[in-house]
Amino acid sequence: MELPGKVAIIGGGTWATAIAKLVLTNVEEINWYMRRKDRIADFKRLGRNPVYLSSVKFDINRIYFTSNLNEVIKKSDTLIFVTPSPFIKTHLKKLRTSLAGKFIVSAIKGIVPDENMVVTDYLKEVHKVDESNLAVVAGPCHAEEVALERLSYLTVGCSDLNKAEEMAKMLSNRFLIAKTSKDVVGIEYAAVLKNVYAVAAGICHGLKMGDNFKAVLVSSATREAERFLNAVKPMPEREICKSVYLGDLLVTAYSHFSRNHTFGTMIGKGYSVKTAQIEMEMIAEGYYGTKCMHEINERYNVNMPILEAVYNILYNRMPVYSVINQLTQELE
Repeated sequence: MELPGKVAIIGGGTWATAIAKLVLTNVEEINWYMRRKDRIADFKRLGRNPVYLSSVKFDINRIYFTSNLNEVIKKSDTLIFVTPSPFIKTHLKKLRTSLAGKFIVSAIKGIVPDENMVVTDYLKEVHKVDESNLAVVAGPCHAEEVALERLSYLTVGCSDLNKAEEMAKMLSNRFLIAKTSKDVVGIEYAAVLKNVYAVAAGICHGLKMGDNFKAVLVSSATREAERFLNAVKPMPEREICKSVYLGDLLVTAYSHFSRNHTFGTMIGKGYSVKTAQIEMEMIAEGYYGTKCMHEINERYNVNMPILEAVYNILYNRMPVYSVINQLTQELE
């Protein structure tokens, strides 16, 4: 198969809509799986996603919509998974067709729940997908800015750099620059951790701590993430200051588009976790990522005070101010 072949978008949220916009700049048609038939009907009627990034217009004649996951997989060669991480396992349980020979791209910035595995590892171990047919896409790229066609950067990670290059070409256009990397697992874990750190930054914002401290927090988070990535999979060529690592962390920790920062801000202002989740009406991946990363790090025992602070606030219900005050003494 020559990449990308027939491309499928799997997911109907904000990031899935942005990815679809990017892909359609370079391919003639796509298949698009959305779970809800009513959303598909509204999309076809309006020519846009009725709920997410609704300002983005699509030529629906170039899109084959379906709510049948097995159908979309059979019809497609390249599968781009863009569902929230808490639901990926549920979606994959619907599979009655083989993933063999498919090229799978994860744009999911989270961990497979209960398994505490990054998506590519889960697909490799549970669904027996060949490593060379697994890729990830991440970087400092808010879906809202893709909708506005503001210059953005992404990185495609794959063990097969030729395949990564083909995917990068498919995503690139006048407002999107795509790079490549072989650091698949590092990119996946970095994408999870930056959400956790964005929650931390939001908590500090909610406590009315200033930019001076946030700079210390983010610089410390960069080193904390690097320690963890080196413990999981050391790669001498990994440069933590590249956009897919540090850039993604910065934009998620500072941007008003960041739902993880928004969630953290509400926690810092005194909202309960449940109330914050209800009021947001969107999933903050960092909430789920915090628990997964805390449990994963029990195997590696890396010094991660920011991760532990967020975990203590969200899951152990420890007093926010006390936890953050203690954290300030541990950063430098």
